[in-house]
Amino acid sequence: MRTINGTFEVTLTPLEIEVELMGRMQIAKRFHGPLEGTSTGQMLSATTSTKGSAVYVAIERVHGTLDGRLGSFVLHHTGVMDRGAPSLTVCVCPDSGTDELTGLSGRMTITNEGGAHHYTFDYSLPPTP
Repeated sequence: MRTINGTFEVTLTPLEIEVELMGRMQIAKRFHGPLEGTSTGQMLSATTSTKGSAVYVAIERVHGTLDGRLGSFVLHHTGVMDRGAPSLTVCVCPDSGTDELTGLSGRMTITNEGGAHHYTFDYSLPPTP
């Protein structure tokens, strides 16, 4: 397992949804650091009548280079806010890696410090042939 760190910018654009207390967003990201590239995806969210409780799921396809290896892969997110206590899981979708990222597996941690987004990505890849 290898661990890398970097930053990213994210743009969320609201999309139409006709379900009460739910939201839908278009995701666009630009990653910097050992992961250089862009991603696009969508997020669904739901709030509750209890303050501080909500949930979201998202899927995004990342295109770029990971430690110099070119390809794409899919990340899936599950975020839960339980009365103000957050939890977030962001994992690579199994078998979603393409080209030089075929066989990629891993988990990403996302933090927001002072308005800046940071990632830590623990991943593994098969050796290059």
